Amino acid sequence: MQTSTNQRHVAEELNKISRDDYLATLFMPEDVRPDVQALAAFAAELRVVRQRVSEPTPGEIRLQWWHDALEGKGHGAVRANPIADRLLVAIEKHRLPTVPLKRMIAAHRFDLYDDPMPDVNQFEGYAGETRACIFQYFAMMLGDKSADPAIYAEAAGHLGVATTYTQHLLAFGYNSAKGQIYLPLSVFKSFGIDDKSILAGQNTEPLRQAIGAHGEAANAHLALAQNAIKLLPKPVRIAFVQSAVCALQLRFLRTQKENPFVAAGAGRSEMRKMISMFAYAAKN
Repeated sequence: MQTSTNQRHVAEELNKISRDDYLATLFMPEDVRPDVQALAAFAAELRVVRQRVSEPTPGEIRLQWWHDALEGKGHGAVRANPIADRLLVAIEKHRLPTVPLKRMIAAHRFDLYDDPMPDVNQFEGYAGETRACIFQYFAMMLGDKSADPAIYAEAAGHLGVATTYTQHLLAFGYNSAKGQIYLPLSVFKSFGIDDKSILAGQNTEPLRQAIGAHGEAANAHLALAQNAIKLLPKPVRIAFVQSAVCALQLRFLRTQKENPFVAAGAGRSEMRKMISMFAYAAKN
């Protein structure tokens, strides 16, 4: 009874925090869906830590709590948290390594402060540790347990970068209004844009060109991910169903060039996203 209650709580919380991630999990096989949702809910919880705290210290404490949970500390209190409980069950069931999850926690410490993302290398590292890791875990859970997880790394890595670019292109205005710059500052500087003008909300032609360059980078990574996905065993490809939503959102962003600061919301309707994922599932 407790297991089913926790599973239901995890699904509901994921649906509330990250609707797109929740919808994607509905395409996963039923036997692994609760485990996939636990991983997705854990990742979503980390992404919203900044939104739930007023200053860095409480956020640091929350991230440390998750790190300690993965270390096996505070066992009883950890198991009382439904997401943590189901996460630990999924880790044990699928023999998942915890080191990448600890790196994910560490990477999200960046979110708690207002330092801009300095360059492309650091942005791609952040994307790899916060998003690509989850796609690779999904593939490991769906695939042959005897397979080398490295075979999923290229698809997961490129899709992680593409979806992170897309997430922060859609949220560019929101994040800059909050004093955060997630997209690589070095690219903006190459167009003569500094962090002060971004945070001031100055919509200029060079800024729009820089945003276009970020969009091109996202599309390039998505294309590489799509090519890598085609080479994977068929049962594993559904782990990357969010590539369909990413493609839809990037097409939408190409039509929203006039003012990058205007909130783009979810970047397409829920129905459009579901149709794109149904089409992906039918093809793969």
